[in-house]
Amino acid sequence: MISHDSISSSRLLGDPDECPLFLSFYSEKSNVPAFPININIDVIFSQDFPFIDGDEYPEHPTFLFPVILINSSAKKSIKEVDMRKRSGPATKIIAFLAITLLASSVANAALLFDKSEYAARRQKLMEKIPDGIAVIFGAQPIASYYSYFQNNDFFYLTGVEIPNAILVVDGVRKSSLLFFTTTEAAARNEGIGVDLVKNPVEVTGVDRVLPYEDFTRMMTFQGSRAKVIYTPFYPEELAREASTEKFSTLQRNQMLNFWDQRPTREQQFVKLLREKFPMTEIRDCSNFIWELRAIKSPAEIELMRKTGRIGVKAHTEMMKATRPGMYEYELAAVFDYINEKEGARELAYGVIISSGENHPYVHYYKHDRLLKDGDFIVCDAGPDLNYYDIDITTSFPANGKFTPRQKEVYEAALAVHEASMKVYRPGLTAEQCRREVDEILTKQGFDLKKDYFNRMRGGFGHYVGMATHDVTGGPQVLKPGMVFANEPLVIYPAENLGVRVEDTVLITETGCENLTAGIPRTVKDIEDLMKKPGIAQVLKKAGLY
Repeated sequence: MISHDSISSSRLLGDPDECPLFLSFYSEKSNVPAFPININIDVIFSQDFPFIDGDEYPEHPTFLFPVILINSSAKKSIKEVDMRKRSGPATKIIAFLAITLLASSVANAALLFDKSEYAARRQKLMEKIPDGIAVIFGAQPIASYYSYFQNNDFFYLTGVEIPNAILVVDGVRKSSLLFFTTTEAAARNEGIGVDLVKNPVEVTGVDRVLPYEDFTRMMTFQGSRAKVIYTPFYPEELAREASTEKFSTLQRNQMLNFWDQRPTREQQFVKLLREKFPMTEIRDCSNFIWELRAIKSPAEIELMRKTGRIGVKAHTEMMKATRPGMYEYELAAVFDYINEKEGARELAYGVIISSGENHPYVHYYKHDRLLKDGDFIVCDAGPDLNYYDIDITTSFPANGKFTPRQKEVYEAALAVHEASMKVYRPGLTAEQCRREVDEILTKQGFDLKKDYFNRMRGGFGHYVGMATHDVTGGPQVLKPGMVFANEPLVIYPAENLGVRVEDTVLITETGCENLTAGIPRTVKDIEDLMKKPGIAQVLKKAGLY
């Protein structure tokens, strides 16, 4: 690092109205360049930073500014700058001349994926908003004892978990700006890498990073000049949430409640924007982000494969441990334990277990039934690993032995599931899928007039990704990179019987991949598995259960 004392002056070489600018630093003793570096620097104009007005400062001041972003092949960041007013032939420029350069070789360990992944996502969003800027808020600090969880849309575009952060994506200038304020101690307390606080531009790849407190001044300027301001209208999506479902719930119970009527945080922001900037058009960008999220990148797919393997192991161990005389909450505990043991510290959603009279309630989560001999169980559960979910459902007898009726209905559901896996491919529509699945089942000798085939047919379930019921619902036409649930379901309430066979499926270039392959699915494989002692039986034998 070169100290402030070792530099007496800095010279700006080249026309100040053009980029690149070439900075050369001179040693006080030798008057020769101490470290000449050619830097392709973004000249910071008054319209880029309206809250830094050269007229506010005396001529030739030295001003310490917290973060100045440069595009440099040397990847340097300027910490101290000499602000000088200059007049070019066309534009008044505030020129920042560096007097301290901090070398930085920050690894991308602070982010879930490489920073180039997030940069590519922001670039795609810029292409969707060529006439304006998008403002996306991160989640606020939590007011409970749960762990902090970032807003999925914000995390998708930044990889940053810092509370109260704000992302501004400029579709006109093709740049991005991140606002946050935190300390190293606060970051460490949340398990956030300190490098993110020390070198946010280098770590995130965002063009500029500024204190949270500067957001208001930036918006005051940009809001009055932007043609369009985009922002999500749908509520933020946190852990175990789905944005569209959350909106429906809040609309019924809060927004349209006569004794409440509070808007969501997003609606309140839209209201303020329209009040403060009446000449600017305010538009929703939720679908723009969700369209990007619907197609998974190779990095996302690899993470979901890992999440899938954890879910497979947890379901397998839970099935193996199940016996009549156990409570449903014991099964849920086994599932949760295996997930955490394998590194998934969170669940995609609360473990759903339906048995007995609870089969009609497909999202029953109370875990309050004592399992009886003859009960049939449907367990819908999946892990969340680093913000990515997996959705799996298994169906099996509590005593480990299918009755003839349970076997008949289960094998029909499994046949639909397996036939669907055979036909999934890019370009397939839901109607084509149903037709081709019916053809396969007919060739296999199944009678499609049977009641259970009228209740379940081939098709596509909901998207899976950062939310279990991921954004935009489900696919209409399959495309490579889509991930969704294959989940044939049938329920017979009068028989206390329900069956669902669910896996998370990826559409590839030529077909599909089961991200949750490996669960015992055939009647024989399930019965063989459940003859073996599970975790509960091993602990009981040791006198620990």
